[in-house]
Amino acid sequence: MDLASLAPSRFNSAMAAVGYDHRSMNKSKIDDQTAVWLALVEMVRQNPSISFDEQWARFLELSEARDPSLGPLPTWVPSNERIEESNVGRLMAELGFDSYDDLRQWSVEHRADFWRTVIDRLGIVFESSPSRFLDLRNGPTDPRWLPGAQLNISDSCFQPEECVLAIVQGNEGGKRDTYVTYGELEALVNRVANGLLEHGFSPGETIALYMPMTIECVAAYLGIIRAGCAVISIADSFAPQEVGRRLEIAEANGIITVDEFSRGGRSIPMFDKVCAAGAPRAIVITRSDVTAPMLRRGDLYWSDILGEADSFESFTAEPYALTNVLFSSGTTGDPKAIPWTHLTPIKCGMDGHLHQDIGPGSVVCWPTNIGWMMGPWLIFATLLNRGCIALYEGLPAGPDFAHFIERAGVSMLGVVPSLVRAWRESGACDDADWSQIKVFSSTGEPSNRHDYLWLTSLTGHRAPVIEYCGGTEIGGGYVTGTVVQPASPSAFTTPALGLDLVILDDTGEPVADGEEGEVFLVPPSIGLSQTLLNRDHETVYHTGCPVGPEGRILRRHGDQLARLPGGFYRAQGRADDTMNLGGIKVSSLELERVIDHHSAVSESAAVAVQPGGEGAEKLVVFAIARKDADPDQLLTELRRLISKEINPLFKIHDLVLVDSLPRTASNKLMRRNLRDRYQA
Repeated sequence: MDLASLAPSRFNSAMAAVGYDHRSMNKSKIDDQTAVWLALVEMVRQNPSISFDEQWARFLELSEARDPSLGPLPTWVPSNERIEESNVGRLMAELGFDSYDDLRQWSVEHRADFWRTVIDRLGIVFESSPSRFLDLRNGPTDPRWLPGAQLNISDSCFQPEECVLAIVQGNEGGKRDTYVTYGELEALVNRVANGLLEHGFSPGETIALYMPMTIECVAAYLGIIRAGCAVISIADSFAPQEVGRRLEIAEANGIITVDEFSRGGRSIPMFDKVCAAGAPRAIVITRSDVTAPMLRRGDLYWSDILGEADSFESFTAEPYALTNVLFSSGTTGDPKAIPWTHLTPIKCGMDGHLHQDIGPGSVVCWPTNIGWMMGPWLIFATLLNRGCIALYEGLPAGPDFAHFIERAGVSMLGVVPSLVRAWRESGACDDADWSQIKVFSSTGEPSNRHDYLWLTSLTGHRAPVIEYCGGTEIGGGYVTGTVVQPASPSAFTTPALGLDLVILDDTGEPVADGEEGEVFLVPPSIGLSQTLLNRDHETVYHTGCPVGPEGRILRRHGDQLARLPGGFYRAQGRADDTMNLGGIKVSSLELERVIDHHSAVSESAAVAVQPGGEGAEKLVVFAIARKDADPDQLLTELRRLISKEINPLFKIHDLVLVDSLPRTASNKLMRRNLRDRYQA
């Protein structure tokens, strides 16, 4: 049988010919084109020589032939068995719901009951139980979850037997992997907590982490929280100026870092950047094979701070006690300082449990760092669900990483679109066997269908991609997917459980299928921020918000989302001046501040564009420059400036020299106008 023979009218015979057991298939949303695609998938599994280009061509044909009112073509449909064995499927069965839609509706109509169920399923450990579950006397924008409770969320991360594997760590060069059990990890966490208190840190103080995601990073993160202190999360790619500003905003009492680390064969001197940032007392993990760095007065080596005792009684506090300060750029130059509390990890754990289907035996990898919310998310989403974290120290773009995923037995792999594109273009995954992967999940940037269909093809299309969009101030996602719903490349299938949203057009009316608008969230929910350290929370998220349907109070988020037929959604970028570059949020104003310092630039506008209308955002700079400025040279110099002053991961895709920049009557820069002009 060839691909051309798979016409919709021959669905049944095609399915039989490829041996697909249609009796086990969830047929609730199976149309002719979907059926033909599933038959093709079975052919691909039996005959791997069918090229991806052929698969892609057939996907486009079937998508074009499909009735538009049905929405995008599903390329993965769960079997009844997959539904029944999933965490969300089991929850549906326990609660007596016949469909996911029924569960979803219950989770937003009975939020306290939903979150109580989640806390029970995760096994959250309390020193003192809450007097009630939810107090809404101050309204939905200022709820009090779990009043009267006392806990330390780190205690809930160590529920499996001590011998169960907690972390596996690989590295560039394919050196021997390192394995750490839950018992070994907790002992290291306790040594960190003891050492911090023995060396003069006190509960309530803030300690920064500025280092790659490693076993030591995870132990330090949980040890700081266990000691009653709070973590300041700083991305390991930030320049000294940006590090210093974040330390200042969060009033850091100390910082834990490494002397240096290697990435892509390049040595990165972290302690030197810490010193340049004017950081307070540092605890330095020595990674150099040569000599340990000369410390400043008051600094300590990691080996000196680790206490001898490997037991520790956690400092417990009320649920809203600060555990983590993370940063997210807004529409002003300074980043927003977003507090996480003992509540926020419960949102991470829920998302991992019900949306990414993480549980005991899961091996979870998401290339990330502790400065991006996905770093703390990875820790809690995995450990609260009794899984194993797979960490990779180095660049995840090459074949070493691909083979580590195979060797570690990763079952849930998180990605960003730019990384998937790098794998596809380089052939990094060609020799790796990823058949053990059950779920992919993607966040950080809008994706494109071609790359993501290719990604699922690496597993014979057995693993869906759970698209996942949210924010630091949510503690996870607001729109995502599940393994009990059909999945289509680059499309979301559901708002997150326990949290509702509305999509409004410019007039404040809900959008219809096929239209896009701005997303607003409907509080309350565990995970939603209620304060900011350096902004007025009410002003940022609520002032000027429209009233939602049925008079509901809304919360601003700032994303543009398209509502598609068939219950799907697609990301359309940001509604404000914030952009996503390589999975890291940054404000246009922050970029423009640096660009405008160049002597040849009098004014600039930084915008994010999606070449071809989908996929990862690219940074395009419009600039008014001196008449004698050479465009190519200026582009090179601006790239170097952004790399040095903000983040070497940010790349200027294109520079457009203009005579003027479009502005409104109130002098507001019209970035959307520039974006549309460039894409046209």
